[in-house]
Amino acid sequence: MSNIVNLNRFRKKKSRTENEKRAEENRVKFGRSKIEREKTKAERERAERRLDGHETEDGKRDPS
Repeated sequence: MSNIVNLNRFRKKKSRTENEKRAEENRVKFGRSKIEREKTKAERERAERRLDGHETEDGKRDPS
């Protein structure tokens, strides 16, 4: 006699496994380390400060 299998449980388990696999691929593909995030943030802040330094008194930015 064969074992009875709950198909809903089987489908859910398969779905979870596929989702975990996809999540792992996305972590590798899109994930960035903490150092990379901090470096990007620092570069963005530095560029913003530099751009703010080129503003004229009336709030317009100098094109140079």
